[in-house]
Amino acid sequence: MSITRWDPWGDIVSLREAMNNLLEESFVRPRPEGPSGPGMASSLALDVKETPDQFTVTASVPGVPSSDIDISVLGDTLRIRGHRKEETEERAEGGRWLLRERRFGAFERTVSLPTTVDAERASADFKDGVLTIILPKAEIAKPKNIPVSGGSSPQGSTGGSGPTEVEINQSDGSGSDQSGSS
Repeated sequence: MSITRWDPWGDIVSLREAMNNLLEESFVRPRPEGPSGPGMASSLALDVKETPDQFTVTASVPGVPSSDIDISVLGDTLRIRGHRKEETEERAEGGRWLLRERRFGAFERTVSLPTTVDAERASADFKDGVLTIILPKAEIAKPKNIPVSGGSSPQGSTGGSGPTEVEINQSDGSGSDQSGSS
């Protein structure tokens, strides 16, 4: 029987290494063996750009025909679904895969946008494997300028006597209004 000296830091270091491995495998390194199975395409990378009037969503879906892509919008939520078919080819006698990284199978991506969009005016374009979706913002989500008229200016002021415009942003919810003279 041998006696080994107990090192209290050894257990802590091994716990730290275990946590590092867990985080590295989960977040840093994408693994082909996901919940959809090995080689399955389960997610879709997107670029989403916001302008004052619309959202532009861009996704690369090479090798997927436009007929295999389904886009739906409900309120402020966009969902893109599709299916990338596995290419089956006759293997030559004695042939084997050395490396197979291209993904196949079903993919889906759901994105919540900051404001409601007008689904009736939405459009999608598919060219050279790049899907571009234009989602106009709903009119209720856009800021409105409301002219304020009437009332006389206070005595001693040198400002104009025309109407004043007040911008009301209905999607803000903070209750702060911005006002300016025109």
